[in-house]
Amino acid sequence: MVSFQLRGQKAGVAHLHENLLRFNPQLYKENAEDFLRQTVPHEVAHLIAHQLFGGSIQPHGEEWQLIMRGVYELPPNRCHTYAVKRRSVIRYIYRCPCPDSDFPFTAQRHGMVRKGRRYLCRRCRETLVFSGETRTE
Repeated sequence: MVSFQLRGQKAGVAHLHENLLRFNPQLYKENAEDFLRQTVPHEVAHLIAHQLFGGSIQPHGEEWQLIMRGVYELPPNRCHTYAVKRRSVIRYIYRCPCPDSDFPFTAQRHGMVRKGRRYLCRRCRETLVFSGETRTE
């Protein structure tokens, strides 16, 4: 089975026990030719190696490399070199009475504060308070 639901930095993933290949549609769109030539065979080789040699082999071990070279006549490259765009991240700025005290919180940590969790400054031991400011990184 093949899925195009993979997100993030990985181009593809082989789920060996489910006989499932997952691919990143964004990286495919941006690198279609190389993706079909290198990434798809890379992941299929994982499934073949698992079927032929069992589950005790290394993911990019000699069995997988043998398939990449012998079946696909490709170099057994472990990682892709596609440019991966990172999405921008919002940081919530918290402060304490200390001078120059900016504490950029992630959305998850900011959410914990909104649910009642408290974080303290290590210097003055005062509770960090949301300043109302955000910063995009």
